[in-house]
Amino acid sequence: MAETAQPADSTPDSASAPGLNHLYLVDGSGYIFRAYHKLPPTMSRPDGTPTFAAYGFTNMLLKLLRETSERDGIAVIFDAAGESFRNEIYPDYKANRPEMPEDLAPQIPIVKDAVRALNIPGIEEQGYEADDIIASYVAEARKHGIQVTIVSSDKDLMQLVGEGVEMMDPMDGRMLGVEAVQKKFGVAPDKVVDVQALWGDSTDNVPGVPGIGQKIAADLIEQYGSIEELLAHTDEIKQKKRRENLEQYADQARVSKKLVQLRGDMDLPRPLPDLRAREPESGPLLEFLQENAFNSIIGRLGLDKDPSEKAEETPATAEAHYTLVQDLATLQAWIAEADAKGVCAVDTETTSLDALRAKLVGVSLATAPGRACYIPLAHVDPRGGGLLDSSSENPKQVPVDDALAALRPLLEDPGVLKIGQNIKYDRVILARQGIRVDPIDDTMLLSYVLDAGRHGHGLDELARLHLGFETRKYEEVAGSGKSQVTFDKVDLDTARDYAAEDADVTYRLHALLKPRLLEARMVTVYETLERPLSMVLADMERRGIKVDREILKGLSDEFARRMADLETEIYKLAGRSFTIGSPKQLGEILFDEMGLQGGKKGKSGSYSTDAEVLQGLAAQGHNLPARVLDWRQVQKLKSTYTDALQDDINPETGRVHTAYQQAVASTGRLSSTDPNLQNIPIRTEEGRKIRRAFVAADGYTLLSADYSQIELRLAAHMADEPALKKAFREEQDIHAATASEVFGVDLDAMDPATRRSAKAINFGIIYGISPYGLAQNLGIDQGAAKQYIQTYFERYPNIKKYMDTMKAYAREHGHVHTLFGRRIHIPEIASKQPARRSFSERAAINAPIQGSAADVIKRAMTRVPRALAEAGLNARMLLQVHDELIFEVPHAEVEATSKL
Repeated sequence: MAETAQPADSTPDSASAPGLNHLYLVDGSGYIFRAYHKLPPTMSRPDGTPTFAAYGFTNMLLKLLRETSERDGIAVIFDAAGESFRNEIYPDYKANRPEMPEDLAPQIPIVKDAVRALNIPGIEEQGYEADDIIASYVAEARKHGIQVTIVSSDKDLMQLVGEGVEMMDPMDGRMLGVEAVQKKFGVAPDKVVDVQALWGDSTDNVPGVPGIGQKIAADLIEQYGSIEELLAHTDEIKQKKRRENLEQYADQARVSKKLVQLRGDMDLPRPLPDLRAREPESGPLLEFLQENAFNSIIGRLGLDKDPSEKAEETPATAEAHYTLVQDLATLQAWIAEADAKGVCAVDTETTSLDALRAKLVGVSLATAPGRACYIPLAHVDPRGGGLLDSSSENPKQVPVDDALAALRPLLEDPGVLKIGQNIKYDRVILARQGIRVDPIDDTMLLSYVLDAGRHGHGLDELARLHLGFETRKYEEVAGSGKSQVTFDKVDLDTARDYAAEDADVTYRLHALLKPRLLEARMVTVYETLERPLSMVLADMERRGIKVDREILKGLSDEFARRMADLETEIYKLAGRSFTIGSPKQLGEILFDEMGLQGGKKGKSGSYSTDAEVLQGLAAQGHNLPARVLDWRQVQKLKSTYTDALQDDINPETGRVHTAYQQAVASTGRLSSTDPNLQNIPIRTEEGRKIRRAFVAADGYTLLSADYSQIELRLAAHMADEPALKKAFREEQDIHAATASEVFGVDLDAMDPATRRSAKAINFGIIYGISPYGLAQNLGIDQGAAKQYIQTYFERYPNIKKYMDTMKAYAREHGHVHTLFGRRIHIPEIASKQPARRSFSERAAINAPIQGSAADVIKRAMTRVPRALAEAGLNARMLLQVHDELIFEVPHAEVEATSKL
């Protein structure tokens, strides 16, 4: 075979032309790895086989098919397993390549199944790499005058670019021609091989010539034309070391050229006519998608509908048309359209992610897939900062008051469903304008209810997963870093495309996700828990909670003095001063200077000084690590709470407003951010002091309502464990009761230490604790901890049965569920990696319990506001802290509210 990357130009052979005009050759390996690194490793089949990369690959291929109407031929080219002819030339070729990731290997057959299901030729050839097959098809296509697009960003394929051949980047669809190759390598495509041969490639273990990088290689090849000519004139190279290297490694350079040069004349595995584009057959495609649980693709392609309906546009395929609304008449037409349809997507654009401080800049609406508008309200001229007006130099905007007055009836109409992505944020924004948006659906919450634990639920990721679509990113329209501007300074046309797209994508996602609720039996979870809770949380966020700035300031000063005292003591124990917050310096003092045992260096070369290490040293009686732990705790309280909370006080309300995240924890638990008000420590005196800084408004009292031992109660119920249920029914001290059972101690003779041990066992068991973990918690040896666990299971056998049942159920189904039907996916329950599998097994045990506890308090949160209103009480729900609710209650209503 000839060793040439650029076949000689030949006159198109029309007599034997295979009836193709434009052939797409997809680099299958490149696609696979793009998908693998692009998506989180959370998707799997019920049998535990990971599918996330195969899912991404299928989506990318569908997107390519959808967006390349000029294509009349296509093939996906794969690397064959095993060595290629290059290993005969150079045995160490690709010797440095790492093994395929463990969670990718089982997805390769699924990827090839996807290609077959889409009715696309999938081609590989033993002894050759995909690049050689692509090069050979390029050579054959050139003979017939067929245009070729290589779908890849692999630099090795750039040597093929030229007349009639271009490359397409699979990430962004950019076309790469001769000019792009020249820019990347510094030479034309026909000289790329020579540059690569001199430069070498550590990834593929192509040796090249030492001391010659890409730029020098390009300069030399531009000057001499080829490696052969360069090596024939090394005596002309002025730089001594470079000349010596070229002479010493001349044979290595020649071998390198053989390695990087693609074989362009191998026998084609399939003739060109076989590569004609064909429509996929719905039967095999549906079977493939169902087998791998790619349900979102089934819905997007309309394969779950009657065949007569499939000619209609799907939410994913509808063409986008976006309008900029700049006058009241146009706005009223859009409002009338939304009103007539009874459903619309709504999105707000603002100047901040903080809904209580953000300024409303504009509103977008969507009334059908691909049909959306943006209504700018407060864009300013970035040059002068003044509001854009209707003068000849500035585009027109609808006056804010007029626009909001026109939108209010639509947004508050009980007969029109408003769809949003994290619509809680938009409700808070619009509530500040006096508009109460209702009723609503939320695509983020729909995704969360359907797929908690499988993937994230942000708009960008959902668009990629369900629509095969890359959304415009905020940084693309507003800049990044120090040059980033707020949205009110973005020009109106750019703002229209970005904002209207958000509403459009939200509308499309709703059309795909909402019907899945019924099929997945998640209607009740969504309709009775998550959807109504969104409005409750929006109201809580707006209310906020009052904090006493003076108490916080006093605590900051107190903590600063405490840190100074600890610093003095720490320096004395260390024998010198150092930066206490520096793990590197602390490690050197503890393990090098003081000679304490147990020091372990990480990859950085520094000793680990995390909390676990310091706690272990402190347990051995060493004072310095104990005092550093004290210092860290006080420092965290000061920086995270007493200092930061003062900055978090809203100047308009005088209160702190947290934001509740509904779609983060797979178990259903809420999380609190900006600031996090759920993690204020209460077990230490310092933590309790911080809680005292939260105060009620004048005339009000703070009331805390807390569930007692809810997770243990749920464990007793779900495991149907008679002894534990009896203890709860009789209102026994559950930890003392467990201590009595496990340690054989009478309740009357129970000491605090024994009770604490039982408490650690109670909570440890439902979190799937190991003997090692329990031994660490109790400060006992592992054998004793193992015996405690064994005795616990002997006394409470149904708890052990529950744990085994949950693990088996998760292995079979890939998920577990709460008492209220919430499904929690456990994607790595069948992982071959022991650590991941063990973590997933613990999650399978605990998630139904923790998730049920989350559901219980969410049910309470959705019912309390109405119950208060019906009772004529004026209490206001302010905060949720896991199993606790905080209310602000008028003094006179404390007793009545407590009873309710």
